[in-house]
Amino acid sequence: MPRFSVIVPVFKVQGFLRECLDSVLEQSYRDIEVIAVNDCSPDGCGAILDEYAARDPRVQVLHLPENVGLGRARNAGMPLATGDFLFFLDSDDTLTPGALRAMADRLDASGDPDVLVFDYARTYWWGGTRRNVLAHVLTEVHGTFTVAEHPEILDLLMVVWNKVYRREFVHKHAFEFPPGYYEDTPWTFPVLLSAERIATLDRICLNYRQRRQGNILSTTSRKHFDIHDQYERVFAFVDSRPELASWLPYLHGKMAEHCLDILAKPDRLPPSDKAEFFRRTAELFAKHKPAGTSVDAEVRALEGSYALYRVRRQAGRAGRQLERRALQARKSAAQRVKGGWAALHARRSLVPNLVVYSAFSHRGVLGDPAAVYYKAKEIAPHLRGVWVVANAEQAALLPPDVEHVLLDTLRYRQVTARAQYFVNNVNWPGTLTKRPGSIHIHTHQGTPLKYMAADLLDKPGARYGVDVPQMLRRADRWDYSLVANRHSELVWERAYPCHFASVRTGSPRNDVLVDAGAKAGSDKASSRAGAAVRARLGIPAEHTVVLYAPTRREYVRGGHVDRLDLARFAEDLGPDHTLVVRLHPTLATGHARGMGLADLHRRGILVDATDEPSVEDVMLASDALVTDYSALMFDYANLDRPIVLHADDREAYAASRGAYFDVTAAPPGHVSGSYRELAWLFASGGWRDEDSTRLRGEFRSRYCEFDDGRAAERVVRTLLLGEDDWLPQTESGARVPSPASGHDQLASS
Repeated sequence: MPRFSVIVPVFKVQGFLRECLDSVLEQSYRDIEVIAVNDCSPDGCGAILDEYAARDPRVQVLHLPENVGLGRARNAGMPLATGDFLFFLDSDDTLTPGALRAMADRLDASGDPDVLVFDYARTYWWGGTRRNVLAHVLTEVHGTFTVAEHPEILDLLMVVWNKVYRREFVHKHAFEFPPGYYEDTPWTFPVLLSAERIATLDRICLNYRQRRQGNILSTTSRKHFDIHDQYERVFAFVDSRPELASWLPYLHGKMAEHCLDILAKPDRLPPSDKAEFFRRTAELFAKHKPAGTSVDAEVRALEGSYALYRVRRQAGRAGRQLERRALQARKSAAQRVKGGWAALHARRSLVPNLVVYSAFSHRGVLGDPAAVYYKAKEIAPHLRGVWVVANAEQAALLPPDVEHVLLDTLRYRQVTARAQYFVNNVNWPGTLTKRPGSIHIHTHQGTPLKYMAADLLDKPGARYGVDVPQMLRRADRWDYSLVANRHSELVWERAYPCHFASVRTGSPRNDVLVDAGAKAGSDKASSRAGAAVRARLGIPAEHTVVLYAPTRREYVRGGHVDRLDLARFAEDLGPDHTLVVRLHPTLATGHARGMGLADLHRRGILVDATDEPSVEDVMLASDALVTDYSALMFDYANLDRPIVLHADDREAYAASRGAYFDVTAAPPGHVSGSYRELAWLFASGGWRDEDSTRLRGEFRSRYCEFDDGRAAERVVRTLLLGEDDWLPQTESGARVPSPASGHDQLASS
């Protein structure tokens, strides 16, 4: 008996069918059967199904003699199912890699509940991806529950395909699909209301394809009137079970909202039929209104006429337009006031020793600017440091003694109009005007491996959404560009053809790494910050911590590609190891977290450290780094701890984004080109052998050239305090901060 019976109704999807079936049959979890129901499809679907059945014994095909519709096609497949759980997969959707394994593990952990609800992402025909906006509902409970105990589960999309169902539970209640559109409605409500044990899985297991054309629910037709019959079935089910009577007010409101939503959609109903649809909805609304219940304002229109409904909608649209215009007027007035204040302050002299900081698009006290800020507080307390943060939420996370201003407020304009120094690792907004005498220090975000700025002009995919000319205009404000090595110096001068001086300070944020590397070598992370992070993340002190830090890919929209089976890697590392994962910052709020990472973190299989504010702390807490093409490797090399480069898609990455050099030719450690090679490196101990040490040493000598643990002090003393003793004379006569000891000097640009 297989664990899953995957029932796939098929009709006119020959362009998507292979992708759907491959996503199921190529799963690492193999204990399945696929029951494909050919709903008398007029295209080549039947032949495709027979082809798959001939080569994979897990596939059986049922050819229906006539077209019966989506719901009844699912019904036809159920008697053939022998699995523990039923999974109804639409034939134009796909499973994500590892989805069935994650489902099976969750079912085992929760003791085979009646229903398991999992997450999904919408994938659009133009390449975009958007995660379910209510994904947080899946994280609010960890055990099993009933709908009464966690009613928020009903707020999720009421469809059949984001759940799996225990087959015996379905048979016990004789659940089946009715004919017509919206057939999921009279299935999902009765199923969830009847389930005694529901579990959730906070993982994107399914890609819900949003087709440009051909989607049933986006087809203009009178078939949308079927929604009334479907809710009649829901009410009949509840009426037959007195214990469910308390749910009638909720279902009554849900029905009204659903029908009004269909009516409001421009592509659902023929215009000539909308009045009739409203009338039938109002009749259903009145018929099933529970006695003594109040009506929400959103659905109160159903107690009036269709003409009044239209008037209210038109009035609502007009009101929203007036509100938008008023908001625009208020913004314009505020901008004029702010601009007047800024102009007034711009006529006043600069404030000596006022330093304005920002990092990572105003996200907080982070990165190189933070290291400079704290060093300035230590050795030059007369320097007044003010941070720019994006919003009040970010401000609430700041340490209590950090002075700050909110972006684009009057106070922000006042401070930036008169500051003497600006320190940032991202370009300042275009509205900030550089005044004569002000000094802009750009720290960057690490050593560049992938193409940046002007070099992206020949990489149209990588510069999608990037305004390179605007980027360069903002970089024209730089006075100093900090570098940690000669490679960075040459790249920044090429990528940013602007007037600035390259300053060999090293990377201030790496000072803590240099110090830890000098003290601890490749031993366990022993720094106070690293130990604190381990304790906060629940990592045993005696564990070997492997940090996996992948970068984004430009050859896929959204940037996320699963290069590793993280659960397998964590298991293969062994029980005395902890796998810590940190995604690229641009992926932190996207659907990447839902592709298994959040669920694996919740189950304790690995640790998701993407939200840790300081990446330096995460590096200090680790014993080894596994990465691909992330600039993190250049910083991590300062720790003198093992690095493994997992470069299984190097050619695709270089072709799409562009790379300044082939990092696999002179890597910071061993290179793996497949998961098998990666697993072998850790199983054999090769990840920390003599060759690894030698490669790391050579890499450090090239790319940690100016990192000596005093970069932040060097920036403060030379660029903020102007202490010439820290600026040795070069052959060209230009003064630059000294590089790390033992290296030649190169004149500034």
